[in-house]
Amino acid sequence: MERLKQRADFLKAATGTKVPAAAFVLQMRKRAETGPIRVGFTVSRKVGNAVERNRVRRRLREVVRLHGETRMHSGHDYVLVGRQAALSLPFDRIAHDFERALGRVHSGARPRQ
Repeated sequence: MERLKQRADFLKAATGTKVPAAAFVLQMRKRAETGPIRVGFTVSRKVGNAVERNRVRRRLREVVRLHGETRMHSGHDYVLVGRQAALSLPFDRIAHDFERALGRVHSGARPRQ
């Protein structure tokens, strides 16, 4: 699993499929080339100060580390956009929402575009 770091990659992922959850929005884009899973994390300044944004980012990274390897597909880019609710929600709820969002993103049903 690799990290997305280039702004262009984040913008491309934003044009793909989006699935909202309470603590985050999951964005997914299938790349033309095959390759490793790439994951990016972003948290807006609206969420709070730097300490709160970093806490949200850490929680989202841990959810992906624990639950993402088996459910994510190679050749895809994933971006998690953190929300303020990620600070107060229990970690189990965030993990459950993440698994549901991955299921929706890879199912035949069309999530929000």
